[in-house]
Amino acid sequence: MTELGPDTAPTVGFLHTAEVHVATFEALVRELMPAAATVHRVDPEALEVARQDTTAESVRAVVAAHLSTLRGDGCEVVLCTCSTLGGIAEELAGDGLKVIRIDRPMLRRAVTLGPRIGVLAALTSTVEPTTRLLAEEAAEAGADITVEASVVEGAWESFLAGDAEAYHASIAKAARALAGRCDAVVLAQASMEPAAALLAGLETPVLTSPRSAVEAVAAVLRPAPSP
Repeated sequence: MTELGPDTAPTVGFLHTAEVHVATFEALVRELMPAAATVHRVDPEALEVARQDTTAESVRAVVAAHLSTLRGDGCEVVLCTCSTLGGIAEELAGDGLKVIRIDRPMLRRAVTLGPRIGVLAALTSTVEPTTRLLAEEAAEAGADITVEASVVEGAWESFLAGDAEAYHASIAKAARALAGRCDAVVLAQASMEPAAALLAGLETPVLTSPRSAVEAVAAVLRPAPSP
């Protein structure tokens, strides 16, 4: 854990693949860590490269370069807000830099809610890293889970077109259809978070990642208690 003195303001880095995330995460930082400074790096092309091959060395090189820059900017912790790139970013942590992938806190909670977990994604490239991390968290918790993953048809096209209303409506519709078969539904990408507001009254918990991820960052940076 990074220990901060009373007069030390932490610097938090963010690696995004869409500009829309900057305002969302800046607002969460101002709420949860008002003294923190922030550095945001946005690289939509990194996601496009990863969609072709998430194991490509070119993807790792791009992510490593961003992390190096954020470290140079004085960041003590970096939150990667892209579910597709999160695992790669996490693997590349080191040299005093802590990296948190956005979906880990959310999925850690999901495996405690029951054995049947539904995963909704807007991108096919998000499914494999999300389900792999779910399996990892389930093993860590000693939980036996089954996962039903689905890519919401047409959702990403709406996102790229800037039609947030259609994007979130399609996700909410898919979540309602999945909820009856699951103990929890996970919205795998940060951009899906507003869809949860359309699901009021749904008995099945619907989990989103932005807030829990920033809470995890705050926990890493929280000063150690005085002896």
